[in-house]
Amino acid sequence: MRNAVGAVDTVLLLGGRSEIGLAIAERLVRGGARTVVLAARGATGEREGGVKEQADRLRAAGARDVHPLDFDAADTGGHAAAVAAAAELAGDLDVVVDAFGVLGDQAAFEADPASAADAAAATFTGHVSADLAVAARLREQGHGTLVVVSSVAGVRVRRANLVYGAAKAGLDGLAQGLGDALHGTGARVMIVRPGYVPTKMSRHVPAAPFPATAEQVAAAVAEGLRTGRETVWVPSVLRYVFTGMRMLPRSMWRRLPR
Repeated sequence: MRNAVGAVDTVLLLGGRSEIGLAIAERLVRGGARTVVLAARGATGEREGGVKEQADRLRAAGARDVHPLDFDAADTGGHAAAVAAAAELAGDLDVVVDAFGVLGDQAAFEADPASAADAAAATFTGHVSADLAVAARLREQGHGTLVVVSSVAGVRVRRANLVYGAAKAGLDGLAQGLGDALHGTGARVMIVRPGYVPTKMSRHVPAAPFPATAEQVAAAVAEGLRTGRETVWVPSVLRYVFTGMRMLPRSMWRRLPR
């Protein structure tokens, strides 16, 4: 449950190594959260280094308890059990941050369609089972927020990153539907649509207009949680930019640079 002054107390991060996800978790810890579950593939294993670096970062920010939890985007059959395990570790889940996925490279995907399908599964299909399991848990609790890190890439899919954009479009639609499904239950969904964010995952992608840092995304999420927003654009100007983008005739859309 939220603590005595109404701040988030427990956080589950699905995608425990995500730079954006970690920035959000750290921001919530600095705002009062004390228990964080870091869910990632090999989170408890020594071979992959676990999530020790990430856990240390959150403890330094003020977290009391940081729990690693093994979570594989491709293991859709195990997602409900992973969410249940997170609740065993942390108790009621105040905020669940869904931040896992793969950006990849469009040219490489076109050369290897099977790898494109794998990336799309990690960026969309895995979220279906994970987010449905989270929604069921939050509905049972009667409170909590699922924060889904979507992308402006899914607002209108561009040829330059069509696999990633299509997967994010699916994720965004899923999140909207889940938000409607949870309406009136006490639980809710908040969709986050960042533009270009410079991270290790995006370092091979040319910078786009209106970039934002992971910390700016985190600040916008924290404010959105405080004010009860359903959708957060980062930076906020992208809401208006993409309103216009969606209205462009397809002939003009195709001329946009790769």
